[in-house]
Amino acid sequence: MSNSKKIKSIWIYGMLAPWVIGFVVFKVYPIVVSFIYSLMEYPILGDPEFIGLKNYIEIFTKDDTFKASFFATMKYVLIGTPAVIIVSFIVAAILNFKLKGVNFFRTMYYIPSILGGNVTVSILWTMLFDVNGPVNTVLSIFNFGGGVNINWIKDPSFAIFTLIILKTWQFGSTMLIFLSALQGVSKLLYEAAAIDGASKFRQTISITIPMITPVILFNTVNVLVKEFQEFNSAYLITKGGPNNTTYFLNLYIYDQAFQNGNYGYASALTWILLLIIGVLTIIVFKSSNRWVFYND
Repeated sequence: MSNSKKIKSIWIYGMLAPWVIGFVVFKVYPIVVSFIYSLMEYPILGDPEFIGLKNYIEIFTKDDTFKASFFATMKYVLIGTPAVIIVSFIVAAILNFKLKGVNFFRTMYYIPSILGGNVTVSILWTMLFDVNGPVNTVLSIFNFGGGVNINWIKDPSFAIFTLIILKTWQFGSTMLIFLSALQGVSKLLYEAAAIDGASKFRQTISITIPMITPVILFNTVNVLVKEFQEFNSAYLITKGGPNNTTYFLNLYIYDQAFQNGNYGYASALTWILLLIIGVLTIIVFKSSNRWVFYND
């Protein structure tokens, strides 16, 4: 190898080195260590002790809190994921039209996804869904003055839906991806369908949706993974309550690690969460063979 090629190779590996080091230190190492910890009893004060699969066995056989947390998380994901996908697609379809001031509305709809589940948004959401808040006030108007006094955040029947609505409201990133996909659909297909007498609804069902199914798959997996990782809204708004109805797995992992100081048990819960996400993601990908259309 000539000197110039050697120098070029050194530069290439040198440029790659920071990413590789960061990936190993901040990704690979924590994953390996967390799995080792999951096989240990590792209290915050004391020495770790290897206990094998005891943490996993206890989680599945004795931990009622895990069961409640699992079902709360699954309910949140299975309702929230379709809600985000449907709402973001509908808004993207509307913003795809050449309307006056459409760029302004695209920006406004994207802003909530930037805000995320921060403290300010959590305070706003708590005020909106208070017993005497604007949401109940508006519902009272449509109830012909009968009054609505739903305690959204503290009622076990409604608390999780306030968090689902919050997540759905933050659809900006998903909407922009849909919008980009919609703009990539050939106008010739719509013109041909219109000549054949197809309505706008029929064009959406027969052309738009099939043509963007790869993007639907991408957004579905992306939203699915994000919703399993939800923490901020449950921690800041509902505190996991009432009656553990919003006590998501991420919140339970946090409590076990940093409130109870049980790192081994928290690590085992983390690997179970990873396994659940992996299984559902594989199911989505396997099912895609039946409904995703690739325009090669």
